[in-house]
Amino acid sequence: MWDDRYGSEGYVFGTEPADFLRARADLLAPGQTALAVADGEGRNSVFLAQKGLSVTAMDASSVGIEKAKRLAAERGVSIDFQIADIHRWNWTPEAYDLVVAVFIQFLTPAERPAVFQGMIRTLRPGGRLMLHGYRPEQVDYGTGGPPHRENMYTEALLREAFSDLVIEELDSYDADINEGHGHVGRSALIDLVARKP
Repeated sequence: MWDDRYGSEGYVFGTEPADFLRARADLLAPGQTALAVADGEGRNSVFLAQKGLSVTAMDASSVGIEKAKRLAAERGVSIDFQIADIHRWNWTPEAYDLVVAVFIQFLTPAERPAVFQGMIRTLRPGGRLMLHGYRPEQVDYGTGGPPHRENMYTEALLREAFSDLVIEELDSYDADINEGHGHVGRSALIDLVARKP
């Protein structure tokens, strides 16, 4: 499915990072190691690399990864791109200072716990998780994401899922976004920034 989606001309979600990530650039320090989860066509991993981070970006779509490689080359950055199934990814313990997951809501409620626990496990002590996604109300807007309320996040869900982390920021809000043709218009968003003790 994702190979087909990313096979279109241009970048489905644009080439600029999610506003969520750009707004928190002060948390990004040169030399940090980062994992970009299900990074698609590379807009967020490229931004991290431009900020001087050492980035690994994983995605299941070889088509998406090829487009991400082109974007990285255009922007003059080097990224360790990995074609990988998120359900089989090796969440190496304490490997990264930062884990970034933006709109990974293809995961069903049954699939989420293992991936969320993996993201926690692969963070180093003191490392941060930065998670950005949709709330259930997004289905009514219809401006991006799957049409499945159960795949969306609530504050209560994220507080429980990441109770082992120190939550630094958890914010629900509506905003107009313009990210390629994949995410356009009024959106029901939720942001989480949390630190591993």
